Amino acid sequence: MDRVDLQEGLSLSRIVYGMWRLGDDANTAPDHVRNKIAACLEQGITTLDQADIYGGYMAEEILGAAMTPDLRKQVEIVTKCDIVAPVGRYADARVKYYDTSRAHIMASVDHSLSLMGLNEIDLLLIHRPDPLMDHRETGEVLDELVGSGKVRAVGVSNFKLHDWTLLQSAMKTPLVTNQIELSLSAHEGFTNGDVAFLQERGIPPMAWSPLGGGALMTEDTHLTQLMDRVADDFLADRAAVAVAWLLAHPSGILPVMGTNTIERIKTFSKAFDIEMSRELWFELYTAALGHEVP
Repeated sequence: MDRVDLQEGLSLSRIVYGMWRLGDDANTAPDHVRNKIAACLEQGITTLDQADIYGGYMAEEILGAAMTPDLRKQVEIVTKCDIVAPVGRYADARVKYYDTSRAHIMASVDHSLSLMGLNEIDLLLIHRPDPLMDHRETGEVLDELVGSGKVRAVGVSNFKLHDWTLLQSAMKTPLVTNQIELSLSAHEGFTNGDVAFLQERGIPPMAWSPLGGGALMTEDTHLTQLMDRVADDFLADRAAVAVAWLLAHPSGILPVMGTNTIERIKTFSKAFDIEMSRELWFELYTAALGHEVP
């Protein structure tokens, strides 16, 4: 499995295991969770993607129950904060909102460390752009978290370039990634500047929902029929084709793959078996657009 360096001393596996559905599994026992992680590690997938809100603020605790000292040495933990939704520990909230205040970020990080049984978080992301963000306050607390050793690196998620530059302008610590929606069914980031902004700066994007929320696996369209034909050529499946399409991009995209099925987890690395030529990339892109490129 290829690895991507985010900063000195911190690299992530090229494919990331997304745990947003961890709490949806009928079986959340520690042994079962460890079996999922073991299926990742067998392929060289060492990076686990969490967020405080996942599973109604329960997914981090489920992972923490499965974490052991030996396992911790083998993985990198990514988590996120700033979404407050009226469930779980925020059940009394009157409305869903974002909170990038110093107090909230500090409290969220302490919750995450405690729930997952960690001494440090490898990568902390601000989950959503906050219209009320005081970039100086937010930037200062992120710098402080890195300086204190609670967090090794920081980044963002779903930020537009102006959100990124606003926050970064108030920070000493470099932001190391932006986790954005990218897939054959959500490809706007390749033309609206989202990916180009990061690529220019040598910052690898993380891609959430690389299978289009599952639609690329279930729909019957011209695009998915083409994906099936490509998959057949390489003895793979649609998921491998969708991920290979992202991996082929020169910006160094890290797809975040999420499933609770261990057999599906075991197939994640099949994407590397797909030989994604430029012509094939554009053939898939054309099918996704529904028309040829201009």
